[in-house]
Amino acid sequence: MKNALGRHVLCEAYGCDPKVLDDREKIEQIMIQAAQHAGAEVRETAFHKFAPQGVSGVVVISESHLAIHTWPEYEYAAIDVFTCGSRVDPWNALEYMLKHFKAKDSDSSEIKRGVIMQGKVMRAYAT
Repeated sequence: MKNALGRHVLCEAYGCDPKVLDDREKIEQIMIQAAQHAGAEVRETAFHKFAPQGVSGVVVISESHLAIHTWPEYEYAAIDVFTCGSRVDPWNALEYMLKHFKAKDSDSSEIKRGVIMQGKVMRAYAT
């Protein structure tokens, strides 16, 4: 990753399997495996199952994090994968998750975090 401290991929996942999106343990397992698949080092996890449905969670990795919030009733998940350094590709983790959530469609974008110019972290976007 040239001239940035990190890459942050934001994803809107549609048409996912609602049973998977409502299973806290399954989501945690998929996300840990996604991080490992991408070559990240997993540090810890925190997940919560909502009533009557939905899951939020984060996998903390040495390189930053993977996070999710699900709406099983809409077959939708909001996913973000943030990695620092150049060793771990956030897209590899995201592709793994989309496959295992059985997403039929998705929209994703990448944001460079901590853009470095002239030896300083600069504002990347106009405010």
